Amino acid sequence: MFRKFSKQESVSSFAQVKTSVQRGIRANICAQYPILEEGGTIDLLIPKKENVVIAKCEGKIEIVCVNNVPLFYKTRDTPYFPTLKILHKYPQMMPKLRVDTGAIKFVLSGANIMCPGLTSPGATMHDEVDKETPVAIYAENKEHALAIGYTSMSTEEIRTVNQGVGVETIHCLNDGLWKNNHLE
Repeated sequence: MFRKFSKQESVSSFAQVKTSVQRGIRANICAQYPILEEGGTIDLLIPKKENVVIAKCEGKIEIVCVNNVPLFYKTRDTPYFPTLKILHKYPQMMPKLRVDTGAIKFVLSGANIMCPGLTSPGATMHDEVDKETPVAIYAENKEHALAIGYTSMSTEEIRTVNQGVGVETIHCLNDGLWKNNHLE
């Protein structure tokens, strides 16, 4: 999704949101990621008194920014996803799936994750998730997430079918969103 993302070419407009819209965004994010609300982390990420700006991008992508820093993004049909930088600060906020070492270079190039990459030795499905769930993708023997994806099938189906795309990769290390840590 963000493979060729650049703030000059991909962002079509910026819009500062009203306080009521900001409350709605915060509520939706907290509903998806309850761990952010428990420790008051949402107040650190999106302070109530700060201006929240939505960057509208091609492909109907909306990026939630505070102080020009992208924090969360979504499309019209998907829930909110955190950026990898937020996920690295709060790794417990999303369900985790771990790919084997053979899949790392493909995931880093933005490829979708095939079921055998999640079921082979070295790979682990730490959390049970349903279809169309945002997940953090980790790599074998690595500490931090290397991608964020959206499951194409449930983890149970990934195990039983064991072929085809298991997770659609949305955002990965060194893609355009990772490199553009300030949008202005």
